[in-house]
Amino acid sequence: FPSHDTHTIINDNGVNREMTADEAAAYQAWADKQNAKIQAQADADAQRAAARASAVAKLGLTADEIAALFG
Repeated sequence: FPSHDTHTIINDNGVNREMTADEAAAYQAWADKQNAKIQAQADADAQRAAARASAVAKLGLTADEIAALFG
């Protein structure tokens, strides 16, 4: 998530200003949580893809055969 080198800007009722230390800490905690969720989803997607590829390999089916079976 975007932030600046030494400060983070917030729009407070139409006025851009630097976040307070508490706001910046809360924002960083939120951004860290979001990044962890994104990474967890990417990891789960990769794990599912690997499991699918393994199952296909064990069955010895081609991509066209899989598509015919599961559309």
